[in-house]
Amino acid sequence: MAYAEHRQEDLPVAFETATVGDAMSRGVISCPPETPLRTVARMMATFGVHAIFVFERLDEYDEIPRLWAVVSDLDLVAATQLNLNSVTAGATAVTPLVSIAVDRSIEEAGSLMSQYGIAHLAVTEDGSSVPIGVISTLDIARAVAAGHSPREIFASA
Repeated sequence: MAYAEHRQEDLPVAFETATVGDAMSRGVISCPPETPLRTVARMMATFGVHAIFVFERLDEYDEIPRLWAVVSDLDLVAATQLNLNSVTAGATAVTPLVSIAVDRSIEEAGSLMSQYGIAHLAVTEDGSSVPIGVISTLDIARAVAAGHSPREIFASA
């Protein structure tokens, strides 16, 4: 799946009441753990993203893949001294995978990012572990820059 455009609604939302769903990008870009790191780098460059979600299936009958980790651009940079054709996403994914519900506040998302020292959160819907999107530090920066109306800046991006 690929990152989608930011949501744009007709009514502005105050930053203090904005939710993750107001600022997130819908969809995620993912790969299995055995994907070569060079392929992960191509995915980042092609889609213009800073993180790739790593999923795995426990067995061939597993219909829903399970989140396993995230390969961030910083993980990729740290691995550049390795053979990028033979090292895999699973071997280099050191960024912890943290998720947040779509209805949580942007402020809470920022707090989680700060607490874990990460730049991306998987966004999930009620009770599901399957991500529906991602929120990044850049998404939060856009909301902060807009001050009282994060959707206004998303509409102009």
